[in-house]
Amino acid sequence: MIGLSRKAAAANPALAGWLNGAGLRCRIFDAGGARPAGRAVYAAAEADHAAPGDVVVDYGAVTPSLVAPMDHAPARIGFGFEDMAFGHALIAALVRPETRPACGEPESAAVLDFAARIAASDASILVLGDTGTGKEGMARYIHACSPRAAGPYVAVNCAALPDTMLEAILFGHRKGSFTGAAQEGEGLFRAADGGTLLLDEISEIPLPLQAKLLRALQEKEVLPVGAVRPEAVDVRVVACANRDLAAEVAAGRFRADLYWRLNVVPVQLQPLGARRQDIRAIAAAFLLRHVPAGAPVPFPTAAALQRLMDHVWPGNCRELDNVIQRALLLRAGDRIEADEIVIDPLPAAAGPAFAPRSLGEASRIAEAHLIRDALAAAGGHRVRAAERLGISERTLRYRLAEMRAAAA
Repeated sequence: MIGLSRKAAAANPALAGWLNGAGLRCRIFDAGGARPAGRAVYAAAEADHAAPGDVVVDYGAVTPSLVAPMDHAPARIGFGFEDMAFGHALIAALVRPETRPACGEPESAAVLDFAARIAASDASILVLGDTGTGKEGMARYIHACSPRAAGPYVAVNCAALPDTMLEAILFGHRKGSFTGAAQEGEGLFRAADGGTLLLDEISEIPLPLQAKLLRALQEKEVLPVGAVRPEAVDVRVVACANRDLAAEVAAGRFRADLYWRLNVVPVQLQPLGARRQDIRAIAAAFLLRHVPAGAPVPFPTAAALQRLMDHVWPGNCRELDNVIQRALLLRAGDRIEADEIVIDPLPAAAGPAFAPRSLGEASRIAEAHLIRDALAAAGGHRVRAAERLGISERTLRYRLAEMRAAAA
């Protein structure tokens, strides 16, 4: 529950609707009286009542600005009608619980509410969606909403582990059970005992190991490699997949019994391009994540925000994160301009392969990558980035201007 002061609600009548639509239920209260539990939003005239973690809003004919919260002070944000949409997204990002994924679409908020309800049970959950849609964030949210929240949360990407080691990594092993096993290994199931285990890219587990995984889920016990007696484990499993697991079962690459054991409660995440209101909310969350503490947070202009909203986002949230970080590095002024929203060409799977057409173009692409890497390593500080590149700051400014012009 988010507290919204009566004065803040009256000054900006659309704010309560945005917060409620994002699943952040509002309670209107009078400043100076009993405030609701949790974070609260105050009007600028009520700043003296705000505590650390709260948000003070100056809505009106003001220059868009945001200073993120510090340990000893609330966040302060100001914006007018033209920047209201992104201002609301920033407020929502500031007051939402840290474990709750950012969203702006009522449909996305409904999915989060559904996930919170099913988290109360110990049923296995299968989170489905394209790569980059936020499956691991959903798994963390389910863990945080569950009775196991105080227990461990352990995540493993099954596709990133060698097949020969996957069984030992999941179930553990005894000392000397195979070459190189100089000591006993606990295994991820036992490490997650009392908590939640996320099995990401579950479709990549080889068929022989799928049978052992099924037994671990059904019997709530694991047999470490080299052991003769199984060990009981108390683990809630959340599995993620970006492939169609039903199609994998039909093709014989995934066991049907394991599929049905995992698919007790499915949660389907839509592509970001189909969640337009989420684009603003997630972009706001990324800005807050990447701007250093205490530094002003730049607002995107209306044109820059429209450019974000118009893109189809084949890379989903990961692509959006890259674009936001790039905009922060390329930004020349106090706002993020439309020409600073640099979006890469579609990858080969979505269209013809991109290749430089000349040595000059290849050189420009390589130079742009070097500049972005130097700025990232220097934390966005242009003088230090120029020193790393062996050029003057003036030359770096020219190069950045050329990059913005080429992206327009």
